[in-house]
Amino acid sequence: MDLRDSAEEAEFRAGLRAWLAGAVPVTAGPDGAPPQGRWGDIEAVRSFTRALHAAGYAGLTWPAEHGGRGLSPAYQAIYLEETARAEAAEHIGVIGLGMVGPTIIACGSPEQRAWYLPRILTGDIIFCQGFSEPEAGSDLSAVRTLARRDGDELVVTGRKVWSSYAHLADHCLLLARTDPEQRRHRGLTCLLVDLRSAGVTVRPIRQMTGEAEFAEIEFDEVRVPLDAVVGAVDDGWRVAMTTLAHERGTFGFTLTARLDVAFRRLVATAKARGRDTDPVVRDQLAARYVELEGLRWTNRRGLAALARTGVPGPETSVIKLRWSQAHQRLTTLAVQLLGDDAEPDGWDHYWRHQMLRSRANTIEGGTSEVLRNLVAERVLGLPRSY
Repeated sequence: MDLRDSAEEAEFRAGLRAWLAGAVPVTAGPDGAPPQGRWGDIEAVRSFTRALHAAGYAGLTWPAEHGGRGLSPAYQAIYLEETARAEAAEHIGVIGLGMVGPTIIACGSPEQRAWYLPRILTGDIIFCQGFSEPEAGSDLSAVRTLARRDGDELVVTGRKVWSSYAHLADHCLLLARTDPEQRRHRGLTCLLVDLRSAGVTVRPIRQMTGEAEFAEIEFDEVRVPLDAVVGAVDDGWRVAMTTLAHERGTFGFTLTARLDVAFRRLVATAKARGRDTDPVVRDQLAARYVELEGLRWTNRRGLAALARTGVPGPETSVIKLRWSQAHQRLTTLAVQLLGDDAEPDGWDHYWRHQMLRSRANTIEGGTSEVLRNLVAERVLGLPRSY
């Protein structure tokens, strides 16, 4: 496994860095104030999305016939690394770009591809994902949202929860049960639902940070045309697995690059507080660095496997599991370094906010308990637990 960029990849990385240097606004003032959140200014995110598309950085791995550049996942990994390090905003349609769009390409109809894909690339259509439910936890096969057939429409009733950015979205990739007589993975269907339809209610969920990145979506007799079905009726499990495979993909590169940025700030905080010579603190900093490097090389190993097979491997679960724990430990250490004389604003506020936000890391995107089961079964070959 060659861990270095090829000549073409190095050229791409250099060009991207140069473009980001001019395209990403400065988010920290001269007084060293911390940057705002990735979604702090929604109009700025929309503007940056348009710039990304115009520069050819939206849909890097999408086939050229669908508006992409047909590049390998290695280029997407470079893009994720460099944009995270530059603290650039995400594409406003990050879920559509990374998950829904590839699902439509793989499973959608020609009409769906022609309508949705160009609009996802430009950010004119923003998708959220409607998979998780209040009583299903992380068990995707326990979906209870119903979609009953009524002529040439499906009538949807149910609730979804923890839908990222649903309060910003206008469309939802929804997993619903179309055959209530079936259980578990059977009788499920994926739908492309317009959230502006009658009967849809979106309720933002406020986190303990004060932000609302997630939402609950209620569907009350929402009518969805049959041509909004992705794939076939009752074949939703296969479609959903396609979506989740793309969700895992190369996202570990984003997580690791963001952790790298946080680690550099942690070291700067230790120096600013005069704690960088404390042997206990130095030992903790070294432990955080070892975790970061372990994630970095696990990402590379996963990318090499993806290049061979074309399918994300189970090591993506390892990356997410270990990253969530590493980020929680890092932010906790940062707050400990602040001490009792922390100021209510500036970097002190930043670290306390990051520590509170990190508590969700072991829940979102697959709980740590579920991920440990995946690692046990698919990496270690242990028997399934029931």
